[in-house]
Order: sequence, then C-alpha cells, then structure tokens
Amino acid sequence: MLLAGSMALAACASDEPAGGGSGEGGGGAAAEELRIGLAYDEGGRGDQSFNDSAYAGAAAAADALGADLQELSPNEDASNRAELLTQLAEQGFNPVIAVGFAYDDVIAEVAPQFPDTTFAQVDGSNSDGAKGDNVTGLVFAEEQGSFLAGVAAALKSESAHIGFVGGVESPLIEKFEAGYVAGAQAVNPQIRVDRQYISPAGDFSGFSDPARGQIVAQGMYDAGADIVYHAAGGSGLGVFQAAAGSGNRAIGVDSDQYLTVGDPALQAVIMTSMLKRVDNAVEQFINDYSEGNVQGAEDVLNDLSTEGIGLATSGGFIDDIQDDIDQYAQQITDGTITVPTTIE
Repeated sequence: MLLAGSMALAACASDEPAGGGSGEGGGGAAAEELRIGLAYDEGGRGDQSFNDSAYAGAAAAADALGADLQELSPNEDASNRAELLTQLAEQGFNPVIAVGFAYDDVIAEVAPQFPDTTFAQVDGSNSDGAKGDNVTGLVFAEEQGSFLAGVAAALKSESAHIGFVGGVESPLIEKFEAGYVAGAQAVNPQIRVDRQYISPAGDFSGFSDPARGQIVAQGMYDAGADIVYHAAGGSGLGVFQAAAGSGNRAIGVDSDQYLTVGDPALQAVIMTSMLKRVDNAVEQFINDYSEGNVQGAEDVLNDLSTEGIGLATSGGFIDDIQDDIDQYAQQITDGTITVPTTIE
C-alpha cells in the first residue's frame, strides 16, 4: 500500500535527554550504553514537519532500546551547526544524527575529527565517502512523492491552476518542485503551476517563517490557484492559513500535517501531505547501529518501493482518486515513469 494514513508526532520543543527502559542491541553497543545525539535543522523541534519527524524516529528507537536521547537545536541564525555536532561527539553520544542538508559542509568538517563516532545525515548523501568513512546518508526520493502530490492536485483542482511554495531555493527543494510539476502535467499538460521560494539559496530562514509563507501562498490564491503544495518546513503553517482564509486547499509535506496542525480550521484545507518518512529512516538507522550493521560511507535510499515516501489519506479528501494515484505510483515503482529531479 503506497498511500499511508496517519503518523503522530511529538511537537514540543526541548533539548533535554529522553528515553528509558533496558535491554541490549544485538551485535552493537549494549543498550544501557547507547546514547543518541540528534542535531536539528533550523526551527528545531516543534515545526510540525521535518524536525518533528526525525524526533519521532529517534524517540521510538530510544524507547525501544532503553537509550538516552540528547537533542540540540541551532541558534537563531543556525550559525552553530558545527558546534552542535562537535558537542554531541565530545560528550560521547554515538550515533550522532544531523537533520537536514544544511549540515553538508559542517558534517564533512566534524566527522573526520571523531573517527570512533558514527554519524548519519538526513538529506545528505555520502555515497562517495567525501564526508568521512563514518557518515551514512539517509536520503529520499522526494520527487516520487511530490509527483503523486501533483497528480492529486491536478485531479482535484477546479481551476486547472495550482501552486508550489518552496522554503529555500536549493537542489533538494527543487526535487519536490520538479516532481510536483511533472505529476500535475502528467494528468493535465495544460495545467498552470505557479512556483515561488520564500528565501534564496543560502538563506535558511525560509523554513521557519510562517508569515512569509502565508504572503507567498496568498499571492498564488489571489492569482487563481486553488491548491498549493508547500515544501517549506515550519513556514508551511502560513500556507495553510492562507488556504483557510481564502477558501482554498493545500498540500502538506514530510509529516501527516492533517494530524500535526491540531487546528480543525486548518485540517479542513489540508487535502493530503507528501509523507517523507524521516521517522522510519532515523529509527531504522539507530536500530542498525545498535545491531552493528552500519557500514558508513554509504547512502540508504527511502522511496516509494520501500514505503519511505507516500501520500497521507487522513481526512478522506483524496479517497475518490486513490485508484488513480495508486496507478501512477505503480508506474513509478516498476520504472514505467521516471520522475525528474530538476526543473528544466
């Protein structure tokens, strides 16, 4: 089943250790010695999206293995990412997980300084080993899930006019954009897709500015779009607010945002979310580490075939087009459709 339902995530901010219980991991560190470090992306825990999903996976693994979990969030301008990784490694946390592609440069700097610490980076490839032999990349086929989001938007749009709001202009977020546009055009080649990024390359504030997200999305709704998909982290809240205020609909990202927003007025406009199962990827990585099965200098790909990517069905808004979406999903997994990762 490629369409996923619900996923509940904790959404409170904390940098305190969590976890409990006892037991041992097979072949790796004994569970009572397992100390997991988690360094968040901009916005920290409580974004109802990407960071919260990473926390959910780490917390689930910590609880199951009886491990300690230490969370650290970057400062306001996120200039201390290297310090966060260094602090966790120096304090003996192992493994250490960095959340987000913005850690690309700093993990390549920090990881080689701690060869006995195992690192993982969500959304950071290390297939060439350039970041060190002790770094595993947890990567996702975001373009595949975004393609299905585009299919859903095109099938549901009454105006043949939809939109995409990206948080930060970057190759990663362009994967979401490319897949979304391709999916929408597969259904309706003449569909209009408005696209805009909240902040330019290198400025990561676009992931944590709901007010700007609302302004961007409102402009699309005012121009005639009736569905807007966001890949903008915490700024997506503003997209939902714009949809609710204008009587339109929106598509969430990363988590099942119908569940995480906690506001009936916003739930009413979230027709689906593109699920990027960061929680599953993080939890599995920690389990693999505890069992001594992490190799390092490799990537673990999460895609439709592994159910690491999908669409949420909460609210029932896409139940009537589920068969269509499943058909497109099958064509992606069997190779009939190759989803682009860049915009021409």
